[in-house]
Amino acid sequence: MPWVTNLQPDLILGGSILNLTPDILQQYQLKGLVLDVDETLVPLRVSQASEELKQWVEQIRPVVALWLVSNNLIESRIRNIAKSLNVPYILGARKPSRRKLKRAVEAMNLPVEQIAMVGDRLFTDVLAGNRLGMFTILVEPMIDPSVTVPSYPIRDFEVWVTQTLGVSLTGMQQNLTKTDKSI
Repeated sequence: MPWVTNLQPDLILGGSILNLTPDILQQYQLKGLVLDVDETLVPLRVSQASEELKQWVEQIRPVVALWLVSNNLIESRIRNIAKSLNVPYILGARKPSRRKLKRAVEAMNLPVEQIAMVGDRLFTDVLAGNRLGMFTILVEPMIDPSVTVPSYPIRDFEVWVTQTLGVSLTGMQQNLTKTDKSI
């Protein structure tokens, strides 16, 4: 089943998006990032970007163009997050649809192969990015610090189905921290 390969991320980051460094982006020759919002950048019920995320964006911004593309329909929430990061955004993307992802890619004016779709979900972020021909990066969900034992039943189900279909989610994993200079 060749469509199953659309669920295979090009890179599995062994941590949150904060572990995605300029060195990793340069290693894969990436010039643009399309970022999911919910649980990729901020926990689901959080409407503000953390200081740590703002610092990460400032570290990454000189290396790549950035766009937020979210399935979320709550404009005030996504707008506030995008504004605090000074990043353009698109909401109501309906990923795995490619339509609004394509708008962000076109706005970056870069070859699609040089742009990564970064997200925490296989059936939305990875599938949409792969369908458009983007490099795909799967990250661990952002955890709400008030939740003692995080539970991600939908993501866990996606991982189980994907592995049942034969997709490997361990081969390309990068367990890197922001201070790892071994790349």
